[in-house]
Amino acid sequence: MFLGIDIGTSGVKAVVLDERGAVVAQGVAALTVQRPHPLWSEQDADAWWQATDAAVRALPADVRRAVRGVGVAGQMHGATLLGEDDRPLRPAILWNDGRSHAECAELDAAADFRGIAGNLVMPGFTAPKLAWVRRHEPETFAKVRTVLLPKDHVRLRMTGEKASDVSDAAGTLWLDVAKRDWSDALLAATGLSRAQMPRAVEGVAVTGTLRAEVAEAWGMAGVPVAGGGGDNAAGAAGVGVVTDGDALLSLGTSGVIFVATKDFRPNPARAVHAFCHCLPGLWHQMSVHLSAAACIDWVARLTGAAGAAELFARAEAAGPASGPEIFLPYLSGERTPHNDAEVRGGFLGLDHDTSPERLAQAVLEGVAFALADGLDALRDAGTTVNRLSVIGGGARSRYWGQTIAAALGVELVYLSGGEVGPALGAARLAQIAVDGGAPADVCVPPPVSHTIAADPLLAERLAPKRARFVDAYPRITPNRTRA
Repeated sequence: MFLGIDIGTSGVKAVVLDERGAVVAQGVAALTVQRPHPLWSEQDADAWWQATDAAVRALPADVRRAVRGVGVAGQMHGATLLGEDDRPLRPAILWNDGRSHAECAELDAAADFRGIAGNLVMPGFTAPKLAWVRRHEPETFAKVRTVLLPKDHVRLRMTGEKASDVSDAAGTLWLDVAKRDWSDALLAATGLSRAQMPRAVEGVAVTGTLRAEVAEAWGMAGVPVAGGGGDNAAGAAGVGVVTDGDALLSLGTSGVIFVATKDFRPNPARAVHAFCHCLPGLWHQMSVHLSAAACIDWVARLTGAAGAAELFARAEAAGPASGPEIFLPYLSGERTPHNDAEVRGGFLGLDHDTSPERLAQAVLEGVAFALADGLDALRDAGTTVNRLSVIGGGARSRYWGQTIAAALGVELVYLSGGEVGPALGAARLAQIAVDGGAPADVCVPPPVSHTIAADPLLAERLAPKRARFVDAYPRITPNRTRA
C-alpha cells in the first residue's frame, strides 16, 4: 500500500491506495489561515506537521503497517523560512498573500524571470515574498539558511532531508523551468543562492526514508518518501492527466485549469502559468483563480447556510441567471488573466428582490465566469481544451458543474474518487518511486462517474451575464494599471 499526504490550505488529507490503485483509507485534519493585516495570508509551519501527524494517525493501524512508500503534495508558493537550526523564523507566507506587489515590479526589472521562469512575477509566487522580507524584515532575512515550500517542510520533519520536486519548485520563480534546475541568476536577484535551496528532484525520485521516531509513531517501517508534487501537478497525476493535451479542472479553495504539455510553453502576457509537471519529461500550463470553492464557503457563512450542500440547494432553487446579481470572485485578488493582488470581490446588480438563493446562484456563476476568463487565456496561448477532468471538493455538486460546463463550452468528466485530489497523485508517485513502472500505466484515470456536456441553451442564457462580468473588472479598477 502507498500513502499520499496533501498539505492543503484548509487542511491536511492522508490517503492510502492499494497496489491496484483503489483508495482503502482516508484521514483528515483541519488547518486555519491567519490574516493579521490586509493582503496578508499566513500559517504556522508547525501546524502543518501537527495536522499531518493527526491525519496519518486517523488511518487504521493495520493499513498504516502495510504502507510501503509515502508521497507528498501540497499548496504551492508558500515561503517557509528556516534558520540555522532548521526551525521557522516567522509564520509561512502563503500562496494567496498579496503584500509584495511593489517587490514584483522591482524583481521583474532585475532579471529575466519571464524568460527563465516562464511566468509573470506575481505576489503569489515565492520570490517576491522573500524580496518583501528582505525589505521589511531585514533581521529575519539575514538569518535565512533554507527556504522550503509547505510540503517540503513536512518532508524535512518526516525524513530530515531538504528536497523539492520540480513541479512545486517551478512555482517559486527561482527555477529554470526548461532545464528543471535552480537558476543562479534568478536566485541572485532575490539576494539568495543555491545553497539556501533544497535539492531539486523529480516527483518520482526517492528523497529519503521516514525517520525512525516518525515511523514508530505512525506504526510503519522506515519506508521511502517520494519527491511528490505541487498540489495541481499531483492532482493531475492522480486522475491520469499525464500525456500531452490532457486537461483537468480543480475546484478546491482555488480554481485551476491544468493542461499537460510535452514541452515548456510559457505565455506570461496573459498571466498563464507554465511549470514542470511532477512526472519526468512533462510540463504543464495553468490558469489560476485564487478563490473558487472558497467563495462557496464564504457566501454560506454570509447568508447563514449550514454548509456547501445547503448553499448549492439554494442556488438550484433560484435557477440559472435568475436575477441581475453579478458576483466578482476576487476575495483574495486574482491571477489569470488579471495579475491583480489588490482587486477585491463584490456583488453588483443587487435589488429589493435579491435573496439568499439568488446570491448563491450568482456566486456559482461568478466563479464559472472567472474560470471561463482563464480558459480564454489558455486558448489565446494556442492550447486546445474540449474536455476537462474534474477534481476537488467542488466536484461534489453536479448542479454547479452544469453552470461551469456551459460557461466554458467544454465537457466535464467526473471521476469516481476525484474529490480525493492531490493526495491520490502523491500516493501514485510513491508507487512509481518504490516499484517503478511507466507513469501512464500507474497514473490511470479513475472510473468515470458521470459527464456533463455543455448545454447550448444554458450557455445562451448565461451569455448576457458573462458579458457584464467581463465588463465589470476594468470598471472596478479604473485608477490602477497592471503588468
